[in-house]
Amino acid sequence: MRFFWSALFVCGCTQLAAQQYYSVPGSDAPELAKRGSLSVGVRTLEIVHHAQPDILKFDKGTGKAPLTDRTLKLEIWYPATIPAGQEEKTVYTSRIAGSQNLPGSFDFPGKALRDAPPVAGQKFPLVVVSHGYPGSRTLMTYLTENIASKGYVVVAIDHTDSVFGEVRGFESTLLNRSTDQLFTIEAIGELSHKADSFLNGLADATNTAIVGYSMGGYGALTSAGAGYSRTGQVGKAIPGGYAEDLMADSPKYQALHRENVRAIVAIAPWGEQPPYNAWDERGLSGIRIPSLFITGDHDDVAVYDTGIKRAFERASNSERCMLVFQNARHNTGGNPVPAGLTDFRLIQFYDEPVWRKERMTGINQHLITAFLDLYLKKDPSRKAYLRQEVVLSNDGKWTGAPNADASVYSTGKDAAGNLFWKGFQRRTALGMEMYCSDAR
Repeated sequence: MRFFWSALFVCGCTQLAAQQYYSVPGSDAPELAKRGSLSVGVRTLEIVHHAQPDILKFDKGTGKAPLTDRTLKLEIWYPATIPAGQEEKTVYTSRIAGSQNLPGSFDFPGKALRDAPPVAGQKFPLVVVSHGYPGSRTLMTYLTENIASKGYVVVAIDHTDSVFGEVRGFESTLLNRSTDQLFTIEAIGELSHKADSFLNGLADATNTAIVGYSMGGYGALTSAGAGYSRTGQVGKAIPGGYAEDLMADSPKYQALHRENVRAIVAIAPWGEQPPYNAWDERGLSGIRIPSLFITGDHDDVAVYDTGIKRAFERASNSERCMLVFQNARHNTGGNPVPAGLTDFRLIQFYDEPVWRKERMTGINQHLITAFLDLYLKKDPSRKAYLRQEVVLSNDGKWTGAPNADASVYSTGKDAAGNLFWKGFQRRTALGMEMYCSDAR
């Protein structure tokens, strides 16, 4: 039974009605953060990956894990037509966040119509969104709804054994995260060719990006071609040799079906930091598609210097950029703090100690839009939003009065030669760094 935990939430219908939709950025958001021109529908469905090893039931005596059908619940956002008399809004229910299986849940509003008819006669690129450990398919609605309104089919996965309130052993996440992502792409591809599916002709699974946060980023790097290191702890933590096919030098891994993955966004990706060292230089050089990393330089979970930054540098065959939020920790990818949450232990699962979270989500919407448009829609104009001439945003200069029109966005360089991060309003590009490298 769903209920509100009075010690944690003070939340009523009037608050829900007044709360801003996470996918609608504030007036201080950069240029490309704005929602697109398309209305958004949302549906929930389940897919089943048959005969997968249940690693949590591994038998040391036989050296094997029993096979089971692995069910994944998906939330799917898509360009839609809103029928007359209906509104583009819904309510999501999420279990309470945290590392423990806490009781209770909460509701929050979304700007999408449940089961709306999809736009007819158009096909859209696919974006698969993968949460952390733990997390949920609605943890990043600020992004999923926003991207769908710009002409993408967006599919967020509830990763079995990693979902709020249903967390099980970490070995399952280590083994299954990338496999879940790739299977979801395959399943959506099949549904896009079925006459009785709402996805028929709507989703182009041959043109897919994966957006992964924390353990989702770990999976995204692996799905993109980063095979595991034999000396790292990740492979050793998965018993029975079940990680063998994911090793960088494994012929099966090299032959893995992932040609439909065209780009990845890795937000605070977990795994490269000591002592885990999931990948070595050879493994990360296996990423040969474009990548966007997003991180805080004080990430204390995935670790910036020896984890995320090192993974970015070693992905040498990827055309890549890395956005760094100065003084941010690990919570760079999820929704803002739910309305009415008062328990600090749970607030810090969502919030950042220095950054205003709504500001951070607006910047993510802006840059991820530029990245997806550039590499999935082949829009070359978006490259200038990523390839900033000023690496440190604080070094940018933009002439004009301090109270200049807030609707004016920087073009990157003005007539006097002053540089400012493209797409940001005057005085707002602060506290960030952007590093970009070509594939070698």
